[in-house]
Amino acid sequence: MINIEGRIGARAPVQGKEARRRADYDSQNRNKKSLGLNLKSQEGRAIFYELAKRADVIVEPFRPGVAKRLGIDYPAIVKINPSIIYCSMTGYGQDGPYRDLPGHDVNFLSFAGVLDLIGEPDGAPVIPLNFVGDYAGAAMHAAVGILAAVVARNKTGKGQYIDISYLDTVISLLAQRTTHYFREGILPKRGKMMGAGAYPYYHVYETSDHKYISFACVEHGLWGNLCRALGREDLVSLGFEIGHLYSAPDEKWQKVLAEFRSIFLTRTRDEWFEFLKDKDVAVAKVSSLDDVIADPHVLHRRMIVELEGPNKNKVKQVGIAIKLSDTPGCVRSLAPVPGENSEEILKGLGYDDERIRRLRKDSIIFDRL
Repeated sequence: MINIEGRIGARAPVQGKEARRRADYDSQNRNKKSLGLNLKSQEGRAIFYELAKRADVIVEPFRPGVAKRLGIDYPAIVKINPSIIYCSMTGYGQDGPYRDLPGHDVNFLSFAGVLDLIGEPDGAPVIPLNFVGDYAGAAMHAAVGILAAVVARNKTGKGQYIDISYLDTVISLLAQRTTHYFREGILPKRGKMMGAGAYPYYHVYETSDHKYISFACVEHGLWGNLCRALGREDLVSLGFEIGHLYSAPDEKWQKVLAEFRSIFLTRTRDEWFEFLKDKDVAVAKVSSLDDVIADPHVLHRRMIVELEGPNKNKVKQVGIAIKLSDTPGCVRSLAPVPGENSEEILKGLGYDDERIRRLRKDSIIFDRL
């Protein structure tokens, strides 16, 4: 698989030991090799074509038209490798009125209607981390699309082109909300739906130590368990319906919400969690990152791992989330410094030392070691 990254210079301005140190902690690029290649040069493109002949998948992140100008777009590559699966990832897709518009995560969330749904009902939209558009949206959809294309190729022998739009993928994450809107005509409002924290059974509460604890007791049984644990069995029969998922709470629910806010201010976050964790209640501590990396469950699941760096130094990274029974994933190598494996890759293509030195001298290849 070839994963093209543009603007290497802008993303990795450091060199030498500092570049190596940063790469050690880069879990997103581990198990990869890096070739620094000038695709604006004829020789650089020739090297890319040699790699493309041997590749299963190519992923490119350029704006529409850039890959074509560089001579490495799908029509060019499919001529030399008819079985190639070629995935383009752009903000707004390869066509449409916005195709040439620059953007980042918050822009895609804005156009998709997601940003309008996040935040307090009377406040401004709240910008989430880029997990929504970049990761849950584009990256996950690209991975699924590539795997689907691999399955299709196994049956047909043919590769294909995949057009991934960050905006498209974020809209697809709104399927539940759009389904209800199309069916019932109820427009979801920021902070006035169950999923946005409007109801006491799906909410985040401040505790006495100014930390927070969350609840998701959306089933009747879980709600009853929470009420009984808090000594408020009178609220068990209050009941709730599916409509509460999308509509603002009435006066009775607002009153319960206010009471619960007062109750949870009487103990610390960890005290509440210890008290409730064995009572069959959907409860969780709102953890800071330093809490997460020390959490016993997270450690048990090997979601924080300690690896050995190239200088025998210890490096912590996130673990592997997908647990396969027969072919489990593993960290074979830490992330490379940009261009670190240029010589290794070129020798694999049959280039000798003299030719590699000339390519480096002519700025056809580069590294930041």
